[in-house]
Amino acid sequence: MIFIYRILTNLLYPFLILLIFFRKLRNKEDAYRYKEKIFPSFFNVKKKKKSNLLWFHAASIGEIKSILPIIYELKKLNPKNEVLITTVTLSSGNLVKEEIKKYKNVYHRFFPVDVRFLIKKFLTKWNPKAIFFVDSEIWPNLIIEANEKKIPLAILNARITKKTFNRWKLFKDLAKILFGSFKLCLASNLETKKYFLDFGVKNTHYNGNIKLIDNSNEIKLSNPNERILKNKRFWFAVSTHEGEEDFILKTHYFLKKKYKDLISIIAPRHINRVYEIRNLCNKFGYSSQILHKNEEISINNEIIIINSFGGLRNYFKVSKSVLIGKSLLKNFKNNGGQNPLEAAKLGCKIYHGSWVYNFQEIYKLLEKYKISQEIMTPKQLSRNLSFDLRKNKKDNKNFSIKIKKLGKKTLLTTMMHIKIFYRNEIN
Repeated sequence: MIFIYRILTNLLYPFLILLIFFRKLRNKEDAYRYKEKIFPSFFNVKKKKKSNLLWFHAASIGEIKSILPIIYELKKLNPKNEVLITTVTLSSGNLVKEEIKKYKNVYHRFFPVDVRFLIKKFLTKWNPKAIFFVDSEIWPNLIIEANEKKIPLAILNARITKKTFNRWKLFKDLAKILFGSFKLCLASNLETKKYFLDFGVKNTHYNGNIKLIDNSNEIKLSNPNERILKNKRFWFAVSTHEGEEDFILKTHYFLKKKYKDLISIIAPRHINRVYEIRNLCNKFGYSSQILHKNEEISINNEIIIINSFGGLRNYFKVSKSVLIGKSLLKNFKNNGGQNPLEAAKLGCKIYHGSWVYNFQEIYKLLEKYKISQEIMTPKQLSRNLSFDLRKNKKDNKNFSIKIKKLGKKTLLTTMMHIKIFYRNEIN
């Protein structure tokens, strides 16, 4: 199977070059650094020759945020450690670029496509002492080549769904080779722990989801509209998908009967849909504003539609109540749910629909602490929001305290296992 995978990826390499270049033309890749993904001459190695380099690979923004506190702890453990962070998406690359300014000897590169000769050269040039995968990123050529070079592998916040597990079972021998290569697996939930054990990963543990770990104090949050919002009644719907805005606008209708000056803010998961959402607002008869980055809210509009990336936390900071999308429609039954932890960490009451498959354990935890609540209809949501809108943001302070306690516990147990891995495999 590995042999076939290697042949296929080699054959696909010219098409991957064209794909990356096409994405660059559509502004989905970094205009200058996209070549890091496809050409060895652009790997741009900066590390010191004799240092211990620890490589973390995380695909996107959520995974990057979750490992920053761990990298901080590892730097404290040994300040001479150098760290390489690789990502896939443009937005995560931009986030890392800002975050690593705080640290010495921490580098960011875009992850090269998983073609054998590229991976071999990348490993030879950077020569990491250990590789940490994050979440569900599994790249066969990288794993096999790292094994051949005797580079220890770990996976943090590992996540495998039942659907993915059943797919891997069709290639169980390959799965055991790949997953069995990990010297340490820290699972993000009990289901994943069970699956990794089934694939023969002995050093598997569940300490809680590392996305619980809080790093909000390290990041200064500023919202140009904070002053306006603090003087208005508003609520926030984030990561919405097609079909869910209808639910939100109906909720606005019921709430408006009680609060005439109400503002509803919508941050769609895909911002290319903002004009579609504005057209829907027009059908409902609501005035709306498509809000661009650093633009001021016009208080004459009822619906504000966010048209920028990366600023959600600035709104969580001032929001009392947040609806998390990709959860309201039945077609999300097997892939529903978006991460609610950023909003919870910043003291927001969380609402969600019934379809949260990807984050079931997190929502159960939040519901246990009365931080989140499942809602079924716009009327039910409007009743809850009506109560929330009478409260002060400070009334939610307990939510942040609970999350921080859970995060500290998760970081402590996670670092305990990583330190053992570090001592046994790296030193």
